Amino acid sequence: MSNKEITLTAGDADVTVQPGNGGRIGGLRVGGVELLRQGDRFGCFPMVPWCGRIRDGRFLDGATVHQMPLNSPPHAIHGTARDGAWRTARSSTDEAVITYDLVDPWPYAGRVTQVVALSEDSLTLTMSVETYDSSFPAQIGWHPWFNRNLGGEDARLDFSPAWQEERGDDHLPTGNRIDPKPGPWDDCFGMPGGVDVTLVWPGQLELKVTSREQWVVVYDEQEAAVCVEPQTGPPNGLNTQPRLVTPLEPLEATTTWSWRRP
Repeated sequence: MSNKEITLTAGDADVTVQPGNGGRIGGLRVGGVELLRQGDRFGCFPMVPWCGRIRDGRFLDGATVHQMPLNSPPHAIHGTARDGAWRTARSSTDEAVITYDLVDPWPYAGRVTQVVALSEDSLTLTMSVETYDSSFPAQIGWHPWFNRNLGGEDARLDFSPAWQEERGDDHLPTGNRIDPKPGPWDDCFGMPGGVDVTLVWPGQLELKVTSREQWVVVYDEQEAAVCVEPQTGPPNGLNTQPRLVTPLEPLEATTTWSWRRP
């Protein structure tokens, strides 16, 4: 097992997987065109064992309060696994399986497994969190930074959420659901039938982000990139809508990005 960079290929698509850099997808090229913003902090990183912000970095498990480092003061953001080195369990031409063992500051023992599977016209990411010890609340999500521009017109977003989570001044959902508002966004949306968001680079490429999960955060306040983040719960969800990982029941989620040329 190692954490060296892995390159997957299928048709005219290739993907770089970076186990040593937080288990992130470093790049996705289709027909030689890079779709993901480049840089150590970008690409597409896994959000686990939580997604988005935790209010004041604190979450409850029963009566126990756990404090996470405030890496986005006054909150903790995007989990711990993106800061660690993952290991390659196995890889082939078009698929890689990488793992990460949860460690401090996360207070529970567990293992995260991510499967990266490439085909000629899609990339599927599957992540699971399992424990052989104590049960604990967790979330799974992905944070891709898609390039806003591929050399032509800027990308356009097409999606029809059922609601938008009202965002407070602290950037966290207030608990109220409102009608979706126009962007720019750093907001969480509900799609009860499953996440289904299309990025259109006019005349160049259409890419559809789908997931069985019903939550998606869209972040397009930066000039260079558009982020479409499927996840198993809303920001601060460890406190408001926790999903439990138990020795008998891991938490698993999948997202697929499929593309086509117009």
